[in-house]
Amino acid sequence: MADLRIGIDVGGTNTDAVVLDAGGRVIAKAKRPTTPEVTGGLRAALDAVLAQVEDRSQVTRVMLGTTHATNAILERRGLGRVAVLRLGAPATTAVPPLSDWPDDLRTTVSAGEAIVPGGHYVDGREIGPLDLDAVRRFLDGAEADAVAVTGVFSPADDGHERRVAELVAAEYGLPVSVSHEIGSLGLLERENATVLNAALYGVAAHVTDALTTALAERGLSARPYLAQNDGTLMTLEHAARLPVSTIGSGPANSLRGAAYLSGVQDAIVVDVGGTSTDLGVLAGGFPRESAAATEIGGVLTNFRMPDILAIALGGGTVVRPGGVGPGSVGYRIATEALVFGGTTATMTDAAVAAGRVPPGGEDWPQRLPSAHESTMLRDAVTRADEMVADAVDRMTLGRTDRPLVAVGGGAFLLPQEVPGASRVIRPEHAEVANAVGAAIALASGRVDTILPAGESRAQAIESAKEEAQARAVAAGADPSTVEIVDLLEVPLSYLSEPAVRVHVKAAGPLAR
Repeated sequence: MADLRIGIDVGGTNTDAVVLDAGGRVIAKAKRPTTPEVTGGLRAALDAVLAQVEDRSQVTRVMLGTTHATNAILERRGLGRVAVLRLGAPATTAVPPLSDWPDDLRTTVSAGEAIVPGGHYVDGREIGPLDLDAVRRFLDGAEADAVAVTGVFSPADDGHERRVAELVAAEYGLPVSVSHEIGSLGLLERENATVLNAALYGVAAHVTDALTTALAERGLSARPYLAQNDGTLMTLEHAARLPVSTIGSGPANSLRGAAYLSGVQDAIVVDVGGTSTDLGVLAGGFPRESAAATEIGGVLTNFRMPDILAIALGGGTVVRPGGVGPGSVGYRIATEALVFGGTTATMTDAAVAAGRVPPGGEDWPQRLPSAHESTMLRDAVTRADEMVADAVDRMTLGRTDRPLVAVGGGAFLLPQEVPGASRVIRPEHAEVANAVGAAIALASGRVDTILPAGESRAQAIESAKEEAQARAVAAGADPSTVEIVDLLEVPLSYLSEPAVRVHVKAAGPLAR
């Protein structure tokens, strides 16, 4: 029986879907407008590609990259109430939990915050004994949908977090988000990510229910997966526990899809959509990760995110005298742009006027009103090219030997040569690279911890590798094919005992 995979990616303007056969070839693809509630566009795109498949029983897997979690945080909608518990008294009481959160988001999410005795020093010693009675007193007075537990330096020693999680599950029956599974070192940012993760449990349930229902309604027995923000996949069970990992999955999918379609492992990727252009860097076929804290909805977090630079330039970007954007007609481009009979000059019109026409748009120049073959459109193309060149320069950090892979529905906006790139590659199926990236992704797991630098270091690193591989298997990887794809050691100074920070990432194909 053929092994078909469907990849779906929900973007701000369009929802894209593709079907890949067992050999990894694209045999069906579709774009449909993203709907306000997201799920409608998902179903429409799924139906569009299934109509191109003769035997839908051959579909064995469906991979989804979605903006549900991001939208919920940005719009303060559908979030659960979280009891926020920090294990770190008396060492961390100067800066209470959620101190830097926007007031409206804190009011929406927080069911109360507490700092109780517990936590560890960077070398693994206890700051103080864990006070489980203080945990009970706090939770007895909280009306919460979930609990977020953050221990000081829990990536080095997660014992206190695990004990609290066991207590909450046994005595309160609430879902628990523990920080050592989510963020890296850096207490406040890790705590923020943990709280957001707990607030998204209801959103995750909605997404997984919508996806499984959509598949059941169409008679598909395919196993569903969700895309993560490092360009890999996880099972629905894993996503239900770590929904914050889906944030940023769209740009990561585009990068992975660009690598797959172009055959290039190290490159700059420029994904041009209807509203914005996202730039990222491929390193070894995976997205280069951001080293800086990432802001989500006004909250700083430190969970893994691709290093993405977004600029306000897309096919629907409005062109006006003396400027380009930042406004966009978005999904209304098919009715408002000049080449579609509308009255709004967009970057699509400017590109067509400059002779940059997408595949299938050979008749677009004839649709452009002659009155608009103007200086305004020519100036817009010049300005857009300058914006792209500047963004590429910022992402390459002075390196000019890497190619640029142009993907996305608006990739035709880009010129044939871009300063800072060795050449411009336009792969086949580039307009649905994000959905391809979701369909070909691996499952992964990672560990970020602190280990002794002495004689026991080698054994400790092997344990960290085993833990990363176990997490990859939990996310859906085949145990027999999981490999360590990234290992980073950083010596830590000014400690009583020599230590190193170790980051391990394991990845592998999905289990059959």
